[in-house]
Amino acid sequence: MNLPKIAISIGDLNGIGIEIVLKSHSEISHICKPIYCINKNMLLQASKLLNIEIPENFELFETKGEFDIKAGTVSKKSGKYSYNSFMDAIKLASKKEVDAICTLPINKESWNKADIRYKGHTEVLRDYFGKHAIMMLGCEKMFVALFTEHIPLKKVSKKIETEDLTKFLVDFYKNVKGDNIAVLGLNPHAGDNGVLGDEEVEIFKAIKKANKYFDKNIFKGPLVPDIAFSPMSRKNFKYFVAMYHDQGLAPLKALYFDESINVSLNLPIIRTSVDHGTAFNIAYKNEKINTQSYINAVKEAINLSKR
Repeated sequence: MNLPKIAISIGDLNGIGIEIVLKSHSEISHICKPIYCINKNMLLQASKLLNIEIPENFELFETKGEFDIKAGTVSKKSGKYSYNSFMDAIKLASKKEVDAICTLPINKESWNKADIRYKGHTEVLRDYFGKHAIMMLGCEKMFVALFTEHIPLKKVSKKIETEDLTKFLVDFYKNVKGDNIAVLGLNPHAGDNGVLGDEEVEIFKAIKKANKYFDKNIFKGPLVPDIAFSPMSRKNFKYFVAMYHDQGLAPLKALYFDESINVSLNLPIIRTSVDHGTAFNIAYKNEKINTQSYINAVKEAINLSKR
């Protein structure tokens, strides 16, 4: 049986990504053929620091570059290397040399030090493909899509506009095909009919237009944000659209932190990722680390590649 090929972007080598990869290889190599975007010298250095042997069937794509790994450190060189690893994975997928990519965590400050103008993976993907990538995070029990992402909270309300949100909802449905999708309001009590804000008027119009586009009652809301993720609500909905980053991710991570993954939708390639950071505080200390998010991300990349 031909296993799907998954390019693994190695993330920031000063963090826990490489340890997760080495410890998980045996398990994921039974379900796919991972190709790790890291060169042999950097891999040997990390392996020695971790005191973990490199598996025999550990296939590499030799991402260029070399530097001294400094555990738990924000670094221009580690930022640049993590970016190059990601770009190599993207190119492999674009050329159909792999079926999907899975990314380990980068450090945004390290990217900034390396003069990389992007704030994260999703922004790179948008620019590279000229498509509006949708950031969705979650697990089998619950997924949250973010209408706005890494922007200051004070700018969110200005971004909530009917046409843009309608397009977002339409693209989101085309990717997930979920027939019951919750759309959150922005304000407390979903605005209380304008008493606490009028952004919900724009959200309601977008919901109405998106449902009309599909001639189906797919999108429900705007839901009152403080009860949107209650147990009863989660019985009714698997997919949620949040208006801003923490509105969606705070409840998701409180409920499913160790299981959640990140999926980039609306792109010509498949990309999944872990839903956690570089954990500099425990990097290279051989402490117990949870690999479930990474394993789930690889599994979802495989599932999406078969569609």
